[in-house]
Amino acid sequence: MYLLLRWLLNALALLLVAYVVPGFEVASIYAALIAALILGFVNAIIRPILLLLTLPITLLSLGLFSFVINALMLWFVATIVKGFDLHGFGTAILAAFLLWLVGFMTSALLETARP
Repeated sequence: MYLLLRWLLNALALLLVAYVVPGFEVASIYAALIAALILGFVNAIIRPILLLLTLPITLLSLGLFSFVINALMLWFVATIVKGFDLHGFGTAILAAFLLWLVGFMTSALLETARP
């Protein structure tokens, strides 16, 4: 049940960020659900490998390079899912930051509500 709730919250976060950030478009709730699912798989499988490979750069930038990796993950998912579009790398960075912020807040809320 927790995993399903996280998936739905991530899809809603994608819709919210698409509403706020110009150049970041999600066509429908269906596209947001599919994008959230694929983004979850990409973040679980590919992101740890990239973080390990870019560890020196991440350490030198005091962790800020992880936003670049998150933006690359978003951009990768945008090439796979129809109706989920990013127009430019700057848009991807801003969207990655806002998604991180929304995800941080929803995680904090879910942890306090979890028995």
